[in-house]
Amino acid sequence: MTTASREPRMLLPLLTSGPHGSRSHLTCQFRCGNACDQPVPNTSTNGHVRDEISKAVARRSVLQGAAVGTGAMVLAGLGSAPAAAVPATTPAGVARAAVGKDLGRTSFRPVAPNKRDAVVVPEGFRSDVVASWGDPVEKGAPRFDVRRQTPDSAAKQFGYNCDYVGVLPLKGDRALLVVNHEYTDPNLMFPTDLYPEDTQKEIEILSHGMSVLEIKRGRTAGSWLRVSPSGTRHNRRISTRTAFAVTGPAAGDPRLRTSADPSGRKVMGTLNNCAGGMTPWGTVLSGEENFNQYFDASGDLDPRYADSYKRIGVTGAGRGWSSVDPRFDLTTEPHEPFRFGWVVELDPTDRTSTPRKHSMLGRFKHEGANVALAKDGRAVAYMGDDERGDYLYKFVSRDKMKKGRGAAARRHNLTLLTRGALYVAKLTGDGTQDGYDGTGEWIRLTSDTTSYVEGMSVADVLIDTRLAADKVGPTKMDRPEDVEPNPVTGKVYVALTNNSNRGTTALPVDEANPVGKSMTRPALGEPLREQSGNRNGYVLELTPARGDHASTTFTWDLMLVCGDPAAQETYFAGFDKSQVSPISCPDNVSFDSEGNLWISTDGNVLGSNDGIFRVPTKGALRGKVEQFVTVPRGAEACGPLITDQDRSLFVAVQHPGEVDGATFETPASTWPHTDDFPRPSVVVVHKHA
Repeated sequence: MTTASREPRMLLPLLTSGPHGSRSHLTCQFRCGNACDQPVPNTSTNGHVRDEISKAVARRSVLQGAAVGTGAMVLAGLGSAPAAAVPATTPAGVARAAVGKDLGRTSFRPVAPNKRDAVVVPEGFRSDVVASWGDPVEKGAPRFDVRRQTPDSAAKQFGYNCDYVGVLPLKGDRALLVVNHEYTDPNLMFPTDLYPEDTQKEIEILSHGMSVLEIKRGRTAGSWLRVSPSGTRHNRRISTRTAFAVTGPAAGDPRLRTSADPSGRKVMGTLNNCAGGMTPWGTVLSGEENFNQYFDASGDLDPRYADSYKRIGVTGAGRGWSSVDPRFDLTTEPHEPFRFGWVVELDPTDRTSTPRKHSMLGRFKHEGANVALAKDGRAVAYMGDDERGDYLYKFVSRDKMKKGRGAAARRHNLTLLTRGALYVAKLTGDGTQDGYDGTGEWIRLTSDTTSYVEGMSVADVLIDTRLAADKVGPTKMDRPEDVEPNPVTGKVYVALTNNSNRGTTALPVDEANPVGKSMTRPALGEPLREQSGNRNGYVLELTPARGDHASTTFTWDLMLVCGDPAAQETYFAGFDKSQVSPISCPDNVSFDSEGNLWISTDGNVLGSNDGIFRVPTKGALRGKVEQFVTVPRGAEACGPLITDQDRSLFVAVQHPGEVDGATFETPASTWPHTDDFPRPSVVVVHKHA
């Protein structure tokens, strides 16, 4: 669908945004179990950048190049000077589209903030839907009919709420598209009162997981088309009917054993898969995130696991799935939650392979995992724990990656994530007035043979990673989500989405988390207003010592303090704030071959739909944020991926129309406008002659 296509009439007015950014109550309920309405699970007293640094931050004036006018930056609370209005059109001085060689070097007119029920792209580009909820994936899958859904069909069709997107090239004009399916929303999936309650639950369970689809290049450079399931041997649907093998030191631990799996080494399915990454050896990693919300309790919870459950957010207030699958009843199966919250590895090129859950990478609310190679060839996986006040992690393999495509190298590389060391990050500010920056260290938690946390075994550290990290004093961060190394510069970028509790006694401001009050814009055209907490988020840049990802020390700086350019607290790597697009709530990041950062957002509090932004990371344009895409009403932009020699931008459009009050019969969106209800979909954006 192009930007010029006609939009159907909106059937329900957009309702007032929810309490967590622009997310609706529906999104908060079904994606994370209303995590922001619960107490912050990290009650440890460690992890703040030292107090004297916070005092220096509170005194800091506007950074060089960060000002609009002469207003001073106040971090714990903003000044009362009025801010200028958000640009309603293209920022001044930006050229119109001049189609260049690729997306990394093409100039374009940034997309203006908007509330359209469409994927909006710059002039000279178009977006095409590649795959939508319900499309056939495996052979024998029926054509999607929203009024004739069954558990069997859901297990063979493209799942609900696509998130991570990976593309692995095959020979010729073919590639494999790998997509996560994070969560389900029965309000938008099912016509009211059509399905029996338990049938609906079974369909929801099987609509989670992952999809592998073969795609082929279209006639226009940068475009892609889905290959029919009958024309490929690669397509595969990963669901709760798929067996996963547990690897690493925690495999077989008594806490992973259940009635159905007394070995503790075989788990059926994967849940709440958020972001992910592609490994240098050609596999895909996927992070299990808000898995805690799926477990019910028919009676009392096992007191042995009270601290573990509390720290990860397992309460027994689940989705009622235990009525169709007894393993989701905590009272009778108290170990089942320990079998989720891992990083999953999938080999998309072998549809007969068994996907694995890697215990060596720790158990927490994984946004995803992304791998770079150390100078000596070891694999280094960077990870974020997506919760207010939680931590950044990395894993360093014991063994080195073997190069080559032979079977022996393949077998070896598939073991790299099973042995090594797990670390958590501590950031220290420098206390100066010249920026948000400092140094940091990676604190070792455990290797595959030795725990470095007092009173905890190796398995303890890996199963209850949050509790282990609490003991060693890492830095509490503002929802660390995607953490990815830049393949051009070698630096590592962290999307810190937001934290409504930053600035409280429990989570005071510090140099790495400097905003305790921020400016938001409830709707386009309305004035900025002050809200408590860090509502717009940051992008953190880490530079490994000696340029080696295996190093245990690094330097850091906040490249972006996100928000409205007119707000005093924002900062864009020193770039002229009058020349950037407003950006709020960074979620996922990706890179093109120029080293530009591409950022997706989730929960924009500046009055506009969420979207995708391009930001140079080096040179004179470093920090120049330009919006490239906005997604439809109620939707989140997920999984940005630049591929095909920088000619294609893949975007997962998650939960379109998930607006408070919306139902299947009264939708707030009908995107992609193929039906009279919304369908989460993956799109590809490319140049259009």
